[in-house]
Amino acid sequence: MREFELYAGENYSGKRIDLFLSEVKELNQEIAGMSRSYIQKLIKEGNVLVDNQKIKANYKLKSGTKIKVFVSEAREPEIIPEDIPIEILYEDKDIIIINKPKGMVVHPAAGHYTGTLVNALMYHCHNELSGINGVLRPGIVHRIDMDTTGVIVACKNDKSHQSLSKQLKEHSITRKYVAIVHGSISEDEFSISGNIGRHPIDRKKMAVNVKNGKPATTHVKVLERFKNYTYIECQLETGRTHQIRVHLASKNFPLLGDSVYGRKKEEFKLHGQTLHAQVLGFIHPSTGKYVEFKAKLPEYFQHLLYVLQNR
Repeated sequence: MREFELYAGENYSGKRIDLFLSEVKELNQEIAGMSRSYIQKLIKEGNVLVDNQKIKANYKLKSGTKIKVFVSEAREPEIIPEDIPIEILYEDKDIIIINKPKGMVVHPAAGHYTGTLVNALMYHCHNELSGINGVLRPGIVHRIDMDTTGVIVACKNDKSHQSLSKQLKEHSITRKYVAIVHGSISEDEFSISGNIGRHPIDRKKMAVNVKNGKPATTHVKVLERFKNYTYIECQLETGRTHQIRVHLASKNFPLLGDSVYGRKKEEFKLHGQTLHAQVLGFIHPSTGKYVEFKAKLPEYFQHLLYVLQNR
């Protein structure tokens, strides 16, 4: 059990304790995915004390209040190899390239400890994956969202992992996505820049131009225009969480089907955003030569384009 000790200053007098704790920077850095509901759960379980007394979630702070928060130590579960079919685009002794389907989580996390790409890779590669990212993310160098489809690379050894991680850090890897967004984009090509960080209120979302956000740039190219939608290509210069989704939503061109950053009412019944990682290119860690891989559009995406083109 970890213990955090905090003090509420004058600025927080009268503020609800659950709101205060959900905004505390130190706690958010220590507790991944911390939300207001999670804080309320801690309070209900008696793991939040004010002046060593149990309180309720609607307790209002007083200036100089001493707060203690107790959080159970996270335990990493055992990850089991699973015989899950995956579409392999390329494989050698160093790397494996996969066309990830919609609905598949890349690596185990809370609520998703089975059925992930890692579970499938552990079975296919017989546990021969790099160990740099620990037991929950063996071989994983980068991620794409659960409902984003397309090309992703995993590494079989630490040398390859270090090489690709360095290229990612230097922004030298080619990453091109295609997407369908709401609205008609008039410009043929443009770039979106804006720091991306955790949303100040909804901790499960990301936001643009927030305090302590990280620099992010997305290059956009229009591929085809429809009446109320635009088919685009996005090339990442950086790779922040939800970058394409957040950047385009900030310009009022949210991705079609995006339940987090998109529009509440959708014309089409979709499961997640229309976003596909189409191209991935990098310097091969062993040969030193540039290699590039392309994943074909999933059927639902092809059908959607057909419908829009034939209206």
